[in-house]
Amino acid sequence: MAVSDAALPWLIAAGVACAVAVLAGLGERRRKRRVDLDRVGWIDWPSVQMVALIAVAIFGVIAWHA
Repeated sequence: MAVSDAALPWLIAAGVACAVAVLAGLGERRRKRRVDLDRVGWIDWPSVQMVALIAVAIFGVIAWHA
């Protein structure tokens, strides 16, 4: 099955959003396993991951209909 030219940018965007979600998951794992508990981060990794997963779903639906 070939990917149409209209769907390709949306699939790439979904892939990038998926990579961001994976990296956010790794960032949260690293934050939870830190040794120095006083060194808190400034990025809310679960929120980043949730937004990225929502973006994956939206881009996937747009690519499906393109």
